[in-house]
Amino acid sequence: MYLDFYGFHEPPFNITPDPRYLYLSRGHREALDHILYGITQRKGFIQITGEVGAGKSTLCRAVLERLGETYATALILNPSMTGIQLLRTILRELGLNDRGNDRVRLVERLDAFLLDAVVQGKDTVLFIDEAQDMTPSLLEEVRLLSNLETDDRKLLQIVLIGQPELRGMLDRPELRQLRQRVTVRYHLGPLTRPETRAYIVHRLGVAGSNGRPSFTPAAMRSIYRYAHGVPRLINAACDAALLAGYVAGRDQLGWREVRRGLKQLEGRG
Repeated sequence: MYLDFYGFHEPPFNITPDPRYLYLSRGHREALDHILYGITQRKGFIQITGEVGAGKSTLCRAVLERLGETYATALILNPSMTGIQLLRTILRELGLNDRGNDRVRLVERLDAFLLDAVVQGKDTVLFIDEAQDMTPSLLEEVRLLSNLETDDRKLLQIVLIGQPELRGMLDRPELRQLRQRVTVRYHLGPLTRPETRAYIVHRLGVAGSNGRPSFTPAAMRSIYRYAHGVPRLINAACDAALLAGYVAGRDQLGWREVRRGLKQLEGRG
């Protein structure tokens, strides 16, 4: 609705995990560096946690883009499944035959792929998003997959991405073997007030802004007070403010437009 009015070629504050919109705050850059370090150094298990809406999924997509052709990758978005379903999903993500319900044969199929990838000079990385939803038995299944190795290297690098509850899951006594294998960890925190402003400006620019609209300092403060530095909430607040600004025909969005947008967003308008 407001795209033509402001000259955007696409909505700047969608909540889809588009890596083009990733703003590398200090925390996001450090998280990115931790993931890439763990993968390139073949550390086996990498754990990234953050609150809901912190930008973990977008970060994951950005890592996938950076890995290039020397890596084979599998991405699991919804890990609420059985062990057999997980194996079949991994095989399918890697472009392999996923038929069958025999665990041994499925693992043999995966192992053969991993060994062939080594011969071709490739590493294989498994990303599991929303990993806090996994059951202890499924996490144990993932640990067993990490046993696929040669004498000198792990054949599968595994990145667990989830909400803070994932840390509590891995602290369970029955998962101590998995916890001990996680050698790279990072918790992604919220954006600071200056980072929030830079994040908003960045997303406006990617969407094609030529200076219209602009957010006043008071509007930025209002957005930060509402979102507390959480990117998903920033997106929701800014999208609502843009709609309010469009309705009012304003190029400069102030705290009134933000307040009006938030009232509509929360069903109070």
